[in-house]
Amino acid sequence: MRVTGFGVIAKAGNRLDYVASGCIKTMTGELPQRLKTILDSIGEVIATYRPDQAAIEKVFVNVNPQSTLLLGQARGAAICALVAQDLSVAEYTALQVKQAVVGNGHARKEQVQEMVRRLLNLEGMPQADAADALACAICHAHGGQGLGNLATAGYRVKNGRLV
Repeated sequence: MRVTGFGVIAKAGNRLDYVASGCIKTMTGELPQRLKTILDSIGEVIATYRPDQAAIEKVFVNVNPQSTLLLGQARGAAICALVAQDLSVAEYTALQVKQAVVGNGHARKEQVQEMVRRLLNLEGMPQADAADALACAICHAHGGQGLGNLATAGYRVKNGRLV
């Protein structure tokens, strides 16, 4: 089984509010069916929460080229689901997300989870993949704070909602 996290937050001024998060799980099987599961599930999240913008983590290249390729295809399915609903999609590296949320681009997953919990005032610890998605949304909501000269021209929040 493979997991893709999602997170939805609302922004009002400088305040961030948790809306929803979770994980999309794809069972083992043929790649096209797994990609369809991601596409359909992201579509359901969009239909349910009606976000105005989206942020997604950029693919990193790791030691295993096959894993990198599969991750890129899953990411492509997610991006297609977002742009099919006319959402603008911002992309951030894991380093940028961690820097913006934790203050350390090399933070561990547990540190990201804890900061997401604190920043969104969550009662419990979010699952790791959902926390990563929420961290990406937080990074985007803050306009890339802590990301150096990341361009934010044209950035806007409509009705205070992000994904």
